[in-house]
Amino acid sequence: MTERAAVERGEKVAYPELLSRSALGVFRLNGQFLAVADELAAPAGLTAAWWQVLGAVLPQPLPVSGVARAMGITRQSVQRIADLLVERGLAAYEPNPAHRRAKLLTPTEAGRAAIHEITPGHAALATCLAQELGAADFAETVRVLERLSEAMDAIGHRSDR
Repeated sequence: MTERAAVERGEKVAYPELLSRSALGVFRLNGQFLAVADELAAPAGLTAAWWQVLGAVLPQPLPVSGVARAMGITRQSVQRIADLLVERGLAAYEPNPAHRRAKLLTPTEAGRAAIHEITPGHAALATCLAQELGAADFAETVRVLERLSEAMDAIGHRSDR
């Protein structure tokens, strides 16, 4: 019997246990994703963290604080990574018309090339996960994780404080 079935029957469920299991599952999943991301990023000369930050600014330049909010990590962590990316020529700072002091981080051509190098491995991993989970369960997993993140935001427990 699953917790969902119990809830649908109106039975009482142990919310603290569900929270603990959710958190432990997400912590484990985070570690698994970071390990795989490091493997995928290494041939391009990146780390998982560098890939995350570069990926956040691919669609459009963002201030460091915007990257931190999008990723749910501290501004200071993103600042350190952004400075390293700039130092290595993978990203650059450009003026921010909306805020004189908060420069925008943008990928350079070298940064875009590094991300492009990771793309085939990323696509292969996505295909493997879809085959293992099934397309419908994969999509549902994404939906539930996004909803959990939205719920955490709504109740005010954010990791970027």
